[in-house]
Amino acid sequence: MYKIEKLEMMLISELRVLAKEYAIPEINDLPKQELIYKILNKQAVLPQNVKKPAINHTMQDDNKPERKVRKDIAPPTDTPRPKRIRIAKDENEMTASETNSATEPAYIQETTKTRTMDKPKATEEVVAEVNSYDFDEEPIVDFPSDIEEDFSVDTSFITPDEHSGLPQETETRQESRQAGNGFKKPIYNQAIREFDGIIENEGVLEIMQDGGYGFLRSADYNYLASPDDIYVSPSQIKLFGLKTGDTVRGAIRPPKEGEKYFALLRVESVNGKTTEEIRDRIPFEYLTPLFPEEKLKLSTRPDQFSTRILDLFAPIGKGQRGMIVAQPKTGKTVLLKEIANAISKNHPEVYLLILLIDERPEEVTDMQRSVRAEVIASTFDEQAERHVKVASIVLEKAKRMVECGHDVVILLDSITRLARAYNTVIPSSGKILSGGVDANALHKPKRFFGAARNVENGGSLTIIATALIDTGSKMDEVIFEEFKGTGNMELQLDRKLSNRRMYPAIDITASGTRREDLLMDKETLQRVWILRKHMSDMNSVEAMEFLQQQMKGTKTNEEFLVSMNR
Repeated sequence: MYKIEKLEMMLISELRVLAKEYAIPEINDLPKQELIYKILNKQAVLPQNVKKPAINHTMQDDNKPERKVRKDIAPPTDTPRPKRIRIAKDENEMTASETNSATEPAYIQETTKTRTMDKPKATEEVVAEVNSYDFDEEPIVDFPSDIEEDFSVDTSFITPDEHSGLPQETETRQESRQAGNGFKKPIYNQAIREFDGIIENEGVLEIMQDGGYGFLRSADYNYLASPDDIYVSPSQIKLFGLKTGDTVRGAIRPPKEGEKYFALLRVESVNGKTTEEIRDRIPFEYLTPLFPEEKLKLSTRPDQFSTRILDLFAPIGKGQRGMIVAQPKTGKTVLLKEIANAISKNHPEVYLLILLIDERPEEVTDMQRSVRAEVIASTFDEQAERHVKVASIVLEKAKRMVECGHDVVILLDSITRLARAYNTVIPSSGKILSGGVDANALHKPKRFFGAARNVENGGSLTIIATALIDTGSKMDEVIFEEFKGTGNMELQLDRKLSNRRMYPAIDITASGTRREDLLMDKETLQRVWILRKHMSDMNSVEAMEFLQQQMKGTKTNEEFLVSMNR
């Protein structure tokens, strides 16, 4: 194979001879450059094993442009022996070589003339042995065949725009190299540059008041603003009738140049249902509230007396609005944890939310690791605005799920601290109650607690909240008095029992549920009333000791009630 540099150094007569060897037609009128390109193109299509033609054996000399070939001159004696001849690079010695041209072969004359005319002066003299020289071999000092490849442009790293602008010479060289060397350009998998719709994600929608657009908030950040937010356009909100609190799942795309957030491409489901199913849903405010009719079974293990006592004396139904009234250090957080584990075990169809407001961070971690439920928290070291925002988005999420027919349970700890946060955030109305509570501060906590209801024709929202008393704060007493008559289930915890390390520290005589006859069968209800009459004269400590003593030998509440006959 001849490189383009070698062909450019040849005379046009040599090129025409070479073109005839390649059987290239119409070469007499072609200029030198076009003739070179035709030879290169012809080389590219020839098979690799075809031997290249030689033009009077001078083509082999082109591989070593700075070498001279010496020819032995016959000695005057009859005995032939090799002799070295010096060939100079200047013009004076060229005339001497022309005088001996009659005795030299034609290819020696032509090569000497060509090399002497093309080379500059002042080059080194080279002495070569030509006695046994084989003109079919490659020169020893020839440049490596891949030196051009090392310094040539690799078209695989050039963009299509740049590649289209390369000269024809480079493209021809690439084609000839691939065809001549049997090299095939590797084909790689095209990189995926469009990531739209590859990932699906979900979040709780929060609609902005100013622009009509919204964001899907992540549960990992307690539904607050975060880098994981997903932008939802106003057209999507109007098209599907989305509201704040909707749990939306859909395909997303990464942010484009100049954008900050991921964007929602299409909506797959809303609150676990299709967009057609939620299009005609009834707003939460217009749903008909009813008394709880379906009981939440809390009994799990025979030795867990807290949930067994709750099932008997303060049953919880779907749609219950319950309040756990607790003094400090009475085990209210542990009781909430046991209730949550019982609900998640016995009622997997219920969506369980645990909302911790103004709690200690270590209790939040313990709740997340010990309960199979969604835990949303705002610890005591956060601002009151954060408490209010987290509670609001959790309530809206629960309402939207109830609108779609789901059963939701919220365990709130505690409603007293939530009311304190609202009292801090709300603008002053000028009417201050005793204890420093603003007259309008308790309206939103009441709306939160009052959202619990059993809905006609499916769906329910159950809220079990803790209220603090005997903390030494007048504000806590006022808040408790405001919420005292709003619930339909109340569970009193007694400090006397916790001081004796008797858990659960439940004051049985002071605890109960409204309309418990809707949650229990008639026979069980009658036996519970008999128990209440028997324990009415006992104080809280005696009543708890009596119950634990009777329950120790039984595995279930039914077995315990049957044992009352003996």
